[in-house]
Amino acid sequence: MDLSPTLVKEYDRAVPDATETATFALGCFWGPDAQFGALDGVVRTRVGYAGGTTADPTYHALGDHTEAVQLEYDPDRIAFGELVERVLASHDPHTPTRKTQYQNVLFAADADQRSSIAAVLGEHGLDPDAMATRVEQLNRFYPAEPYHQKHSLRGTPGLVGVFEAVGYDDEALRESPAAATLNGHAGGHEIGGDFRTALDRQAGPR
Repeated sequence: MDLSPTLVKEYDRAVPDATETATFALGCFWGPDAQFGALDGVVRTRVGYAGGTTADPTYHALGDHTEAVQLEYDPDRIAFGELVERVLASHDPHTPTRKTQYQNVLFAADADQRSSIAAVLGEHGLDPDAMATRVEQLNRFYPAEPYHQKHSLRGTPGLVGVFEAVGYDDEALRESPAAATLNGHAGGHEIGGDFRTALDRQAGPR
């Protein structure tokens, strides 16, 4: 893959300003971060902690929180209900998880998201009171430590080096749309069509 700092900067500048946010817990947050980051319509991803009452949780002092992934997405490209569908398809909602850290939770930020979750569950014949995956109100999301953000990308020197060349610090890498997409690629997912188009444009006519 022929990446350049210019491509990264231009891709990040071109994303829509009007996004909406979704938050899900699906076990260890590294996998979902890559899975959803590769999805067209998802603009940004970040991992963190949610669902508990412990103030200012950290990875080594998680308290009663669980690992979660938060997505910023373009509602003109992908609907919240479609994201919920993908969450349900990625695990068995009837299988309980023992550790609080790795619970499966559909977080609802508002009444509209709660209604959308209920509609999707109904379409699949799922009773939220009878399944192991929980539906909960999102009260607060705490971003995880920098070394957890874009974990697959950080472990791929040939990719993360481009962001270092751009001059991105930890926060900029976490919030970068290009980093979300390439983290998905590094995690074993097919690179999104939007980023593929940007790569083809950079390569020019063949």
